[in-house]
Amino acid sequence: MVERRKGAPKIILTPKGENFFSIAERWDALWRETQILQASGSQLSLAISAAESISHFVLPPVYRMLNQHTPSIRLQIRTQHTQEAFDSIERREMDVAFVVREIVSPSVTVKPFFTEEMMLLRLAVSGRQAGDTVEMEELAAQDEVFINWNRKFQFRHDQWWDPLCPSRVHLDTAGLITTFLKDARQWTIVPASIGAHMMRMGDFVLVALQGTFCRSCRLPRGVIAF
Repeated sequence: MVERRKGAPKIILTPKGENFFSIAERWDALWRETQILQASGSQLSLAISAAESISHFVLPPVYRMLNQHTPSIRLQIRTQHTQEAFDSIERREMDVAFVVREIVSPSVTVKPFFTEEMMLLRLAVSGRQAGDTVEMEELAAQDEVFINWNRKFQFRHDQWWDPLCPSRVHLDTAGLITTFLKDARQWTIVPASIGAHMMRMGDFVLVALQGTFCRSCRLPRGVIAF
């Protein structure tokens, strides 16, 4: 399980040791959950797994409603990527998951949640306002703050912007958009719900892209797995 190299001050885990450690962590979490359930008696509980963008920008009203529920509900909310969420559902660690794509699993029931339009988000400067439309040819690839929302989005994106001329900034979380979208030339494509949230947070404007890109790329933003 562990390996101590000659002259090394520390021991390291072998691959089997790392796998065992992961299992031990899950067992410890389950033990803690069992103790809490025993202490709380018949209190209702709900364990929710959700993709970061859905959890932060879509589900907060649901979280608030559940938090105010009578009788009270013990909530456990975990932010996970799609594969992690499905694994958690299969292991019965989570009751329900909100993810951005479906993974075929014989032990998990999957239903569509919702879809939404993809919009262009930019800094709000003179001459830009919500409701405008922008031609895709006006947008330089090197100025994009890129997030790959899913495979369909990537496919449509590569049809309009040369994949061999990638953007300088690639992100895997919408939470970093405000960190990098600092120049008037920069732009990013986001789901409408995230764009609306960003507009409330700072000086941004959300506009439509002229043409077929956004109309043909409604993002399947939510899949419920349980």
